[in-house]
Amino acid sequence: MRNYDRDPLLDQRAALILLFGVLSAIGAGALTVLNCGTVSGAALAGAGAFAAAVYFFHKIIS
Repeated sequence: MRNYDRDPLLDQRAALILLFGVLSAIGAGALTVLNCGTVSGAALAGAGAFAAAVYFFHKIIS
């Protein structure tokens, strides 16, 4: 018999904030590549967008 009463690794708020951060990073990276940027530049833009989005959504989602 399996025990399914374990707590989740992330609560819903943290999962939502990280999801929005990842979506923002993908959007920023895609826009950078579409603007004739390099893949490394897109990765840097995506990383910065991820950090900014996680901080922003952490502050506004209570």
